[in-house]
Amino acid sequence: MTILTTERLRLEPFTDDHLDGLFALNSDPAVMRYITGRPDTRDETQAGIERVKARWAEWGYSWWSFFDRATGEIIGSGCIQHLGRDKANPLEIGWRLRQTCWGQGYASEAARAMAGFAFDTVGAPLLCAVCHTENQASAKVMQRLGMHYRGVERWYEMDTAVYEMTRDEWGAGRGHSAGA
Repeated sequence: MTILTTERLRLEPFTDDHLDGLFALNSDPAVMRYITGRPDTRDETQAGIERVKARWAEWGYSWWSFFDRATGEIIGSGCIQHLGRDKANPLEIGWRLRQTCWGQGYASEAARAMAGFAFDTVGAPLLCAVCHTENQASAKVMQRLGMHYRGVERWYEMDTAVYEMTRDEWGAGRGHSAGA
């Protein structure tokens, strides 16, 4: 299981010790508005941790908790997983952050690290991202990462804006569009 670090963040694969921090994140209705439309229960967060631990064991990638390196607190989470949770689909990148951390560049910082892992370590030829069609903040992170808009598709029981980037595009744009 891979720990990733950035200037301000430490990304650690989910463990049982992350339950309190992840539940605080997942139980916030504003955080979950565009993800499931409702806050998670503590049991749902625990079940998610169990699923993620199994995926790390099977695939070597899944969800990370985002720790603020300065405070040691969990401020978000993100993933490299299969789109639609189906191994036949390409890899997907995703993230969520505590409200107090919105608009501070944490999502872009974590996304760059996770995309690098997907392309450089896992060897993904393509990386996708989806967001609720009204979630402009996530769409902007996808664009900053260098992804391009593919269209509206139905994923996770909702209409989503789909973005994608190939490994070649990542390599060519890493020094340019990955910033901000």
